[in-house]
Amino acid sequence: MAFDDGNLAAHPGPAGTLPSGLAAVMGADGIKEQQFAEVSATCTGLITRIALSYEADPALRRELVQDILLAVWIALDNFRGEASLKTFTASIAQKRCISHVTRRAREPRQVELPTDLISAAPPPDEIALRNDQKKRLVEAIQLLPIPQREAIVLAIEGFSYAEMAEILGISTNAVMLRCQRAKTTLKSIMERRS
Repeated sequence: MAFDDGNLAAHPGPAGTLPSGLAAVMGADGIKEQQFAEVSATCTGLITRIALSYEADPALRRELVQDILLAVWIALDNFRGEASLKTFTASIAQKRCISHVTRRAREPRQVELPTDLISAAPPPDEIALRNDQKKRLVEAIQLLPIPQREAIVLAIEGFSYAEMAEILGISTNAVMLRCQRAKTTLKSIMERRS
């Protein structure tokens, strides 16, 4: 089950193009531009969902997604094709999100706005129920310890245990253990909240 952030623009630019101004500022070369266009077209949703699991604030999440995209652009110079572009991108996204959480933990707390604002025009009941379930799942995932959160987000995204191990830099057995612990913890959180 993948989750989505409906408030976040999914693409930084039209499919196959660099985000506005990035090509001009960075000076895009052919292969790198093609690789980034592929990331932009196929991995922006993945990046957004990974960022969503680490950042609840929509404005900060948009900044985080842009930071990840910039990091991917820069890292493409070192992409050797040893892993898929999706795995390469997910690894960068995970690392950027960890850096973001670490940096935010050091900052003084700001006044937090409620995340459960009710829309003036609510959707049909079935859509509302699904959205509520997704929201509760995202909130529960955000409560997981970071190692469990990393593993379960990658599992939700459909990565194999081997790919997850490569992204996280741990053994396949450690990934399986983290996923199992995350599932158990999520089940407990969801039961307490229902």
